[in-house]
Amino acid sequence: MAPHAQEAARKVLIAGGTGLIGTRLSEMLIDAGYDVAHVSRQSGPTHYRRFRWDLRARTIDEAAVPYADYIINLAGSSVSEGKWTEERKREILDSRLGGTNLLVRELRERPHHVRAFLSVSAIGIYGDAGNRLVTEETPPAPANDFLADVSRRWEAAALAAQEQGVRTIIPRVGIVLSTEGGALVPLARTVKMMAGAPLGSGRQYMSWIHLDDLCRLLMQMLEQPQWQGIYNAVAPNPVTNQTFTETLAGVLHRPLVLPKVPEFGLKLMMGEMSDIVLASQRVSAEKVLQEGFKFEYPELKTALESFYGEEL
Repeated sequence: MAPHAQEAARKVLIAGGTGLIGTRLSEMLIDAGYDVAHVSRQSGPTHYRRFRWDLRARTIDEAAVPYADYIINLAGSSVSEGKWTEERKREILDSRLGGTNLLVRELRERPHHVRAFLSVSAIGIYGDAGNRLVTEETPPAPANDFLADVSRRWEAAALAAQEQGVRTIIPRVGIVLSTEGGALVPLARTVKMMAGAPLGSGRQYMSWIHLDDLCRLLMQMLEQPQWQGIYNAVAPNPVTNQTFTETLAGVLHRPLVLPKVPEFGLKLMMGEMSDIVLASQRVSAEKVLQEGFKFEYPELKTALESFYGEEL
């Protein structure tokens, strides 16, 4: 039987496909029967079809966007690598805006059959929100907050795709839990060495999401046409840094023997980048739940046990 037109629309183009999220998402898309291609500045062996782009020259393979039924934009330089010098901050911003603007330009200028454009953002847009629960309606933090300003400008660039009549989705991603990279790896390492401790006051909220839940959420956003606009991509149960550290220590069966790491020490070591671990973001997942998404790992303990439960 000939495939239905909807079933035939199975080509996904991922920008930033070799990062933590992109690697796992590519695997899950392939398992679900999609064709996956990456757009990348790198060359070399890969399991996936690859289209080249050059963000400095603002060029991209002309065949990239016409290939796609769906585009997922994950491209952006890591915010947690290296101190935030002015040059590093420019790179963090330009890597996000450059790639997003290039993809939107192609949607505007080239014939295509793209059904949906999904471009990630970050909960850093809310800045240090203290204990209050923030939703998608909460205004961004002021422009003098670096991560908030980057996220705000990144989202504005992505939303320009709507002007081309393309369904556009912007998930604001929280702390992604994985043993392949991201924040959990160094935290677990310090706890295993019995050097783990809450950071700063320990009262700051961490809004997290299991990598597999995030990938399933992104896939549902692509596939179901009711998803449109901005969503918080976080699990429904944020925890304080102290609770996170204690839960991780419990799962790893390690004691926490050290005192809290003082805020001034973190600022001395990390400079402005300490905002990543000291800012409090208690982020609501209600909008995602209302759309019908079901988390496999809604609670931190079960999420952590999925990584560490069998090795102990």
